[in-house]
Amino acid sequence: MATAEFGKAVRRWRDRVAPEAAGLPAGGHRRAPGLRREELALLAGISVDYITRLEQGRASNPSTQVVEALARGLRLSATERAHLFRLAGLALPDPDTVPTYITSSVQRVLDRLTGTPVAVYDATWTLLQFNQPYAALMGEPPGPHDNNRNGVWRHFVGPGIPSRRTPEATRAHETSLVSDLRAAAAQYPADLRLRKLIADLRANSTRFAELWNSGAVGRREAAQKTIDHPRVGPVTMDCDILTVAGSDLRIMIYTAEPGTEDAERLALLTVLGTQSLTG
Repeated sequence: MATAEFGKAVRRWRDRVAPEAAGLPAGGHRRAPGLRREELALLAGISVDYITRLEQGRASNPSTQVVEALARGLRLSATERAHLFRLAGLALPDPDTVPTYITSSVQRVLDRLTGTPVAVYDATWTLLQFNQPYAALMGEPPGPHDNNRNGVWRHFVGPGIPSRRTPEATRAHETSLVSDLRAAAAQYPADLRLRKLIADLRANSTRFAELWNSGAVGRREAAQKTIDHPRVGPVTMDCDILTVAGSDLRIMIYTAEPGTEDAERLALLTVLGTQSLTG
């Protein structure tokens, strides 16, 4: 059961985070230092109304996922994150479950990539963090409790992403997704959320069940990807996936060849996304 101190701590830590340090524009008059509630909501993938109720002590049972998302959005250190969990009346996530904590050092790297679409996923391909260029490119991601926050679910059951792939590339992509999820299940057999995700995928996607039952194994490779964007048209980019030493986090980075129309369209998307945020 979260106490009133939980809301006070969120507000106090929100006030100390400079927008530009979180990869957000700092323009416009601000009545108080730090992040606005709307900005923290964007960074954490939580509604503004819920953050307001938490800060005012009117919401007393935040989930582990919400507290973890707030810790990421507020750029908390490991000690501060542990304190926020205590204030929420929750235990820290079990080390035998898929880790979702983004260290402060990795967060600083992400905060500096303000002109490049970047997203961070956990070992199950669940989206943990993203910046504004990524949201402008892919569309605003769903909230933390939406199944489509998971890339495997979004591909096999949900709406997918507006990406062009040949049939061969699609098969390779699907095989790599299933293979990654199988590896995560083997590494974290006690993770109940992961087990439920796999069971739900098998029940809702014939294609996923077929690949899972066949024992298909694949490997995700860096590749070019073309996104059909509704505002600027097709954008072809290199999609690279970086891993963090000592962690299962995957950092996905999209870049376009300098001097090309794709680079110009990607730059325009970044500007359009910024205008949408501050308008």
